[in-house]
Amino acid sequence: MDNLKNNSFNIWAYRAIDELELCKEYIKGHIKVLADYGISSITSNNSLWIENANMYCVVAEDSKTHELLGGIRIQLADGLLQLPVENAIGYMDNRIYNIVKNFAFNGGVGELSGLWVSNKLKGVGMGPYLVRAIIASANQLNFIKLIGICGENTLPMFKNVGFLIDHSLGKNGGFPYPTEDLTAHVVGILNAITLETAANNDKEIMTSLRQTPIIKRIETNNHFVSEINYNLIYKNVSINNYGINSGQTNKLN
Repeated sequence: MDNLKNNSFNIWAYRAIDELELCKEYIKGHIKVLADYGISSITSNNSLWIENANMYCVVAEDSKTHELLGGIRIQLADGLLQLPVENAIGYMDNRIYNIVKNFAFNGGVGELSGLWVSNKLKGVGMGPYLVRAIIASANQLNFIKLIGICGENTLPMFKNVGFLIDHSLGKNGGFPYPTEDLTAHVVGILNAITLETAANNDKEIMTSLRQTPIIKRIETNNHFVSEINYNLIYKNVSINNYGINSGQTNKLN
């Protein structure tokens, strides 16, 4: 935190195709963080997603300097582009393809991916703030199931917001990813609308953000206090017809 001007941040939501330059900044920040940890083989770490009309992002920035400090995104399954989890583990367990397809035809499915937080924010708790924020925003995107793939170190955070390990896949839910010496888990929120599997505290926060998506909140992680200005309303939402994507847009006021 020494290089930041203050402890006030903006967290806001947008559709990827509406903010292409911001998406490019997002990619640069994500690549840098992965490089700091010696990782280069994350399937969601590419630039193809910025032209996907069914990709939605939530980002964090310093409220004074507007420096981009973190991000996360949801990709909706459209039957045209594979989800990152399909690319990541499909060759190891092809059952993931039918899982995604079945979810897509039964209420819709999206994948949470691309989470990154600048190393400047160590100890701030920005990761959980971003995850809660984008799950809170998910009720605007017309889907029910939310899936993802996460490592051992982020699994507790994902469990708190309601993700459950799918033990039917891989080795009791585990896969060697992104490298052979690391283990990742396929996880899912069975109902991203009710959030019934989330821990009480996380559920209360996400429900509150849904009820009031534009709000200033004081967030606390251990002893670090942050003032966060949330704006979690998507100005535009694409119409997603699985397998027959029309590319039309719904404008939200």
